[in-house]
Amino acid sequence: MVSLWKSKNRDEEAHSGSSSPQEGEADVENGHRRTTREEPDERTRLLPSNPNPPPHHDGYLDPDDPAVSPYNLWTVRALRYLSVIFLVVSFLWWVLLLVSIFVSPPGMHSRGSGFFDFSYTTLTVGNLLMGLLFFANPSRALRIGCMILAIILLIDMIIILAVGRIRVEEGWVGIASVVWATVIAAWTVVTDRAVAWGKREEEERLTGRAENRRTLREWCAVFTSAVINVILIIVAILLTATLILRSRDASLAPAGDRYYVDSDKYQIHLACVGNQTYTDDGEPNPTVLVEAGEGTVEYDLLPFISNAYKNGTIDRYCFYDRPGFGWSDNAPSPHSAGMTADVLSEVLAQAGEEGPWVLVSAGIGSVYSRIFSSRHYQQVTGILLIDPLHEDLLYRVGAPGRGFVLWARGIISPLGFTRLAGALFKGRTREDRVYGGSAYQGGKFIKAKLQESLVANSLTKSEVSSARTIQGRDTPLVVVSSGIEVRRNAEWEKKQHDLTTLTDKLVAWDIVSKAPHAVWKTLSGRETLEKRLRELVK
Repeated sequence: MVSLWKSKNRDEEAHSGSSSPQEGEADVENGHRRTTREEPDERTRLLPSNPNPPPHHDGYLDPDDPAVSPYNLWTVRALRYLSVIFLVVSFLWWVLLLVSIFVSPPGMHSRGSGFFDFSYTTLTVGNLLMGLLFFANPSRALRIGCMILAIILLIDMIIILAVGRIRVEEGWVGIASVVWATVIAAWTVVTDRAVAWGKREEEERLTGRAENRRTLREWCAVFTSAVINVILIIVAILLTATLILRSRDASLAPAGDRYYVDSDKYQIHLACVGNQTYTDDGEPNPTVLVEAGEGTVEYDLLPFISNAYKNGTIDRYCFYDRPGFGWSDNAPSPHSAGMTADVLSEVLAQAGEEGPWVLVSAGIGSVYSRIFSSRHYQQVTGILLIDPLHEDLLYRVGAPGRGFVLWARGIISPLGFTRLAGALFKGRTREDRVYGGSAYQGGKFIKAKLQESLVANSLTKSEVSSARTIQGRDTPLVVVSSGIEVRRNAEWEKKQHDLTTLTDKLVAWDIVSKAPHAVWKTLSGRETLEKRLRELVK
């Protein structure tokens, strides 16, 4: 029995061995040796599968084999997918900010220019594009550059958050843009380092050692990425320098006060000088309300008005900054002259100023004054127009070419080329930049001019044409024209003459022969203006 059981057991073992060979055992079938192997995984699937390599073969791939790639690792692929998602999100945000320059989406109005938000988002998109284009070619130069960029952007973020005026002007949109730019710069450092690690891992696994040499194509990629990185760093440095200038300018206190308007969306600056005087009958004497021309009121008309006040020609005057000018915030887009006139009415009401008014304006400012006069003709006792712009000539302001130039200037304004050069080499002060001769270089001013241009020949022209229809006919009117402009352009002379018919009470139409468009900049111009102003006020 024992011998029969042993014999049966040997037969079963023999039968089992022939039907299911163990791992590592081999049989001969049709003259070929067959070996059982494990299923390949991500770590082994790219290795050579020949179990009997030639004597000179070490079992690794060639370093130039396309299979030697960091993309073999799921972590590297995941980082790339995330970078693509970040790029799509940043690009959509970039498009939204571009549109908001022309039409402000609800809740996205920036009391500043909005050009800084756009610049930081452009920097973010450029950084992500650079990282994706050279994703498979990591380099220490790229990591160092992105780290420097992240530090600079972090400084910008601190400045925006720390300086109250800049924080208010940029709003949540600007803060979100600079924070996102900082995060993406740090993200680029992380991804490049991760790809460098993955590349080294795959080279050691598939070729036996980490590759130290680079092909000509790889060196070109490293050089190109380094150049782009340097450009991004220079842009970031210029943004930081401009922010520092803005911080300096924010310390300049305004004359008068700022008032919230349009449901507290932004603030407008208004200031009044002098005490209210009264006639013998107890009626208040008129206050001169000054409207800026092409520049800020403080730089253009205020020196002349201030001198008239010192001379006793006028007893009291008020002036304000249109949206985007001087100490006033930018208004939401689009914004027309009629909207500005309504804003001025709101500011005067908040300040408790009730008139009566003698309106003084120059150039395109006459359009704003005329609209305001038509809506408050009972409080307006006189109008002085200095070389005014006729509504039929608003097409010049709204020319597409002019609008494009303003947009282009606004886009590069955060870099502050002219402002930085003026501050460093020409001694420009904060007064110059806020309301002086350099104010036109600022993003807020450029944005206001762009808004003015976009609707000049449509909304604004319609508003001023309607104002002419409802203008009080018994309001005293003075028109003082530039003799140089009248002689140079027959159409300008014709339109000046037409503006003398705005009311039925034309006091005078003076043409100052040697005066430029800014009539008050000549002695004869100032004398004529002061004489006519005295007649309107007294």
